[in-house]
Amino acid sequence: MGASSEFTSHDYEVIAREYADLKEAARKRCSDQSELDIIQKAFDFANEAHKGVRRRSGEPYILHPIAVAKIVVSSIGLGYKSIVAALLHDVVEDTSYTIDDLRSLFGDKVATLVEGLTKIKTVLDNEDKAQQKSMQAENFKRILLTLNDDVRVVLIKLADRLHNCRTIEFMPEHKRDKILSETMFVFIPLAHRLGLYGIKSEMEDIWLRYKEPEAFHEITAKINRNVIDKDKEINDFIAPIDKALVDAGFRFEIKKRVKTPYSIWKKMNTKRIDFDQIYDLYAVRIIFEPDENTKETERDQCYHIFSIITGMYRYKSDRVRDWVNYPKNNGYEALHCTLMSKTGIWIEVQIRSRRMNEVAEKGIAAHWAYKKDGFASNESEMDKWITKVKEILVNPDVNALDLLDLIHNDLIKTDIFVFTPKGEQKSIEKGATALDFAYSIHSHIGNKAIAAKVNLRLVPLSYVLKTGDQVEIITAENEKPKREWLDFVKTRKAKSIIMDHLKGERLETIKVGKKMLTEQLSAIGYTLNDKIVNKLMNGYEVFEAKPEELYFRIGIGRIRLGDLSEVLKKEVEKGKSSKSFFNWFKKESKKENEDYVISDDVDSKYRYVIAPCCNPIPGDSVIGFLASDGSVTVHKRTCQTANNLASKFGDKIVIPKWDKTQTKNQSYLVRLSLKGFDRIGMINDITRYISFVMSVNIRKFCLGTEDGVFEGYIDLYVHDMGDLDKLIRRLQKIEGIQSVIRTDM
Repeated sequence: MGASSEFTSHDYEVIAREYADLKEAARKRCSDQSELDIIQKAFDFANEAHKGVRRRSGEPYILHPIAVAKIVVSSIGLGYKSIVAALLHDVVEDTSYTIDDLRSLFGDKVATLVEGLTKIKTVLDNEDKAQQKSMQAENFKRILLTLNDDVRVVLIKLADRLHNCRTIEFMPEHKRDKILSETMFVFIPLAHRLGLYGIKSEMEDIWLRYKEPEAFHEITAKINRNVIDKDKEINDFIAPIDKALVDAGFRFEIKKRVKTPYSIWKKMNTKRIDFDQIYDLYAVRIIFEPDENTKETERDQCYHIFSIITGMYRYKSDRVRDWVNYPKNNGYEALHCTLMSKTGIWIEVQIRSRRMNEVAEKGIAAHWAYKKDGFASNESEMDKWITKVKEILVNPDVNALDLLDLIHNDLIKTDIFVFTPKGEQKSIEKGATALDFAYSIHSHIGNKAIAAKVNLRLVPLSYVLKTGDQVEIITAENEKPKREWLDFVKTRKAKSIIMDHLKGERLETIKVGKKMLTEQLSAIGYTLNDKIVNKLMNGYEVFEAKPEELYFRIGIGRIRLGDLSEVLKKEVEKGKSSKSFFNWFKKESKKENEDYVISDDVDSKYRYVIAPCCNPIPGDSVIGFLASDGSVTVHKRTCQTANNLASKFGDKIVIPKWDKTQTKNQSYLVRLSLKGFDRIGMINDITRYISFVMSVNIRKFCLGTEDGVFEGYIDLYVHDMGDLDKLIRRLQKIEGIQSVIRTDM
């Protein structure tokens, strides 16, 4: 919140205009004038409470709760009590009014919603550096606990976070990174899990705009140029579909959409392709009104439309997604297919009824609204998930940091469908094994499992299931859980039950783990002592625990000692004097916006470590994490590990800056992935150009060829992004090379 100042006439005009827009949107959600009157009362109250106060952007503060309320009603579809709570959500935190004041004026439900939002805001802003444990992990635990009280608290919080993201340019850079990382790690997956795709997509694009601004603007420009070029082709593709559906008697509308910049960027990075290789850039959405005067069900009418359009255009059979018969676990229903237009471009077509579209647009709010009206065949899935979250939250054996990872993984996972021997359909996490399936049926079956039959074929318990598999578990009465099962089970439930069983043997496991560690340390020339144990607990992230926990995790196999030497070396190096490192951070000030300048100054108090997970180089947008020993680990801003860390340790974030005068003295490791058409002399041309023409040192070269096409990667050293960009451009000119893309190792 910014400073107070008198409002101008222009300020009052803007406030009146924005509130008028909110009232118009709210009118469609309110059942009578009395509800609109309560919204007016809440606005008047909040407007007076925030009078004269401005945000960091300089705009009147009241515009923020108005904007949050507009998202609540327009993008999520909540009712008047949620609108009122959104208007009042900052009053208790930022003014002298109390929850009891709101309760007396607006009733118990509104006061409870505001109280939940106030608690979330308080814990998110709390960065108690004196505490060793991660406050942010505890904070998210409290946020998710509100799911069990009233899910509207989380929905309003998502609206609040979205508007904060929209205005994030006015935040200090270190605060911006904290907010964006929290958003990517928890709030975006949460929006997805609750079916709020519009909010999820907008947050993702904002994340990309600030984490990788050059990539965001480049992709956006390409989308805009592509849309202009292809707009007529898309219209020509739609026209025959429109006529055929009219002739078939359907009432419908057709909408066009393009992939978002973030989804394109993600696909380019995960698939290691460039923009021109994304074939499903365009989508067409058919939204129909079900005909109640026919024997065809809503689902049947989806398939009817599918049969019409696939009779007109060729489609990719492996790109059909039937979420009508098998809805997603967040309630999403639609039938997707990818068709080839007459001009040779692939276009995704999404078929939805009006109800399906409302659930897809408004998520859980619409899902529950239709549930009350007797719809939503998948109505129990969301309730099941919320119950599962509660089970995780109340588990006393899960510390805050582990809990945050569990929740995150649960939010982003996708499900597949398998069948019991009797043909009963079961959903299970993608990547799950036969043993996971056994535990999903009953803990006793999992504990006694020895093998499985999948599609009548005998398979080991580690067999990874696929959609459509029919699974039978074979058990033996004398069987019991084994430590090695933890190596391949995927689901939280299976891991938890196995861990619980192994804890019965905890003392013996601790002894085994300690013995294993002692032997491994001895093999690399170290002796087990308190100092070594403390370093290893830090290196393996065994926080908030005693040494016995480290031994226990080693004993049950959760910690593998294959990288013991590397982990120990890293921790020992952190404690050495600054002269043992080649590069250092220079701390410029101790202000809130203090600068950390990457330099070769060996007298600097702060030193930096280039994160091996993403290998940032000068010119990359980076984020740093300051450790208690004065070391700063530097990651690329888009690094998944960095976002994980920032979501848990927001108070450790620093914003390092590359010292351009000194980066030419140092080389940095990068990986380039290449694809192209093989020919005689191709490898020689690539290596000769890199080594002799560009004078770049190659560390590793790995290329393979099959049926005339080669693919692989090269690890090499460059000084900065300028060198890298020049190298990529030159390599792309070599005959036969189709793509050269920088990728993580």
